[in-house]
Amino acid sequence: MIDWKSHTLTLGHSPDPDDAFMFYAMAEGKIDLCGYRFQHILQDIQTLNERATRGELHITAVSIHALAYVLDRYALLPSGASMGDGYGPVFIVNAGGGMPADATDAERREWLLGKRIAVPGRMTSAYLAAQLFLGADFGHVVVPFDEIFAAVRSGTVDAGLIIHEGQLTYARDGFDLILDLGAWWKARTGLPLPLGGNVIRKDIPREVRKELSDVLHASIAYGLAHRAPAVAHSMKHARGMDAPLADEFIGMYVNDYTLDYGDAGRRAIRGFLAEAHGAGLIPKPVELEFVE
Repeated sequence: MIDWKSHTLTLGHSPDPDDAFMFYAMAEGKIDLCGYRFQHILQDIQTLNERATRGELHITAVSIHALAYVLDRYALLPSGASMGDGYGPVFIVNAGGGMPADATDAERREWLLGKRIAVPGRMTSAYLAAQLFLGADFGHVVVPFDEIFAAVRSGTVDAGLIIHEGQLTYARDGFDLILDLGAWWKARTGLPLPLGGNVIRKDIPREVRKELSDVLHASIAYGLAHRAPAVAHSMKHARGMDAPLADEFIGMYVNDYTLDYGDAGRRAIRGFLAEAHGAGLIPKPVELEFVE
């Protein structure tokens, strides 16, 4: 029988201020880790999604889209959610190339369908939401998330699908908004757009999974209760953001939903993935298994 406390557990998350905020207390020894040891592995979300399909990490952040491909190996932790409650990934273009503020969703859809769009990865929730809005086969090219602004600016692509801090900085950086997918989803469903979560491998015994879940929950709660030092810790990952802007971004994606999905969060995930399956965008219905 494996003694999990004698192992160093791999913990994958994105090199972004919101994830750094979540894991601040763990990384800095601010909470009781219950005897467990962790190796923090920072990689972009598309890479983490791909690694999850191979079961490489003990605990990892994944896109909600990726759950459709990893639930044979992983269970979903109840804390760690990134939910876009009326906001989320955005389609952007170079300044001056946008649409009138009163354009309808149908007009925005028609405009985007004629364009070549940079997306941050085909397993991201942003890409799945874009498919639900535009259809499965919209014209796109995969570009690393932190290179999409440059691709749009250079004219390599006509538009970009922006995740992470670019959702707040696009106007400052010289781009116009075409559509916010989180706002579109909220208007349609009344629910937040489920973007990311934390999962844990199913080969870890249930009682150990529960203990590890409690540690992650405690880390998030500590950050929320000690916001200033947690934000300061996160600033090394705040690409192009000052502290107030980083704090705003963290507040978008580390909140009550992050402590626990709650009923609305669980309904949001099930609705998002059920709609995706109904549209033929994921291979099979998804039965969620939470660590409780």
